[in-house]
Amino acid sequence: MISIKTTARATALTLAVSGASAQAELQTETITYEVNGQSFSGYLAWDDENEGKRPGVLVVHEWWGHNAFAREQAEKLAASGYTAFALDMYGDGKLAEHPDTAQEFMQEATKDMDQVKARFLKAKEILQNHESVNADKIAAQGYCFGGAIVLNMARLGVDLDGVVSYHGALASPIQAEAGKVKARVQVYTGGADPMVPKEQVTSLVAEMQNADVDLMLLSFPGATHSFTNPGADEVAEQFGMPIAYDEQAAMRSWDGTLRFYEEIFAD
Repeated sequence: MISIKTTARATALTLAVSGASAQAELQTETITYEVNGQSFSGYLAWDDENEGKRPGVLVVHEWWGHNAFAREQAEKLAASGYTAFALDMYGDGKLAEHPDTAQEFMQEATKDMDQVKARFLKAKEILQNHESVNADKIAAQGYCFGGAIVLNMARLGVDLDGVVSYHGALASPIQAEAGKVKARVQVYTGGADPMVPKEQVTSLVAEMQNADVDLMLLSFPGATHSFTNPGADEVAEQFGMPIAYDEQAAMRSWDGTLRFYEEIFAD
């Protein structure tokens, strides 16, 4: 069962239409759906300026859960011409306010990789079935926990054009195999991230080279965990966590992501 709540949000973009001006609107839908009897809530965003079908991008949240930051990333993608679906990996409205709770949610969600894949594939199906989406052109991007999720989906051979991982864990018991990985891969990591040490970086490069995967990895010197999230500094102060927002790294990784999507969706 899927239920949908639709809203429209005006953007700053003004279009000239037949000598008159019309305001393009950011359209959003909150979609409640089920996976194996459990309820989940995702957030779909697209801009109605664009006509016809366009590529779709899945957004996988940080370990805190499906929050405002994940929805904002979907809206940014919509403003760039894509339809984006910020999915929910935890279900039942779970949103952590403390690191211990986030860790519990993450461990429960990832205890079974078949469960992870089922939740991801259901969200992919919802995105592909939206009227604005070209179902043959789908990518996924994830942050922290979500960055590890999208990498593992690529390793498992999920049919994606590309995946982008931002400050996500790079080590995994699942290893890429030659001929299995369909997606091109981009990874943005912090050179000073204690949660993603250099050993993980070098191991990932070797893994992807051995599997003949198209990989681009960029490490930002001095950047630490959660460098894309402007709310990281407040969380770091509150809980004493080694995370921090890095405006330059955030901007460069976003610009690189958009160039990546232009390349993989060019045909």
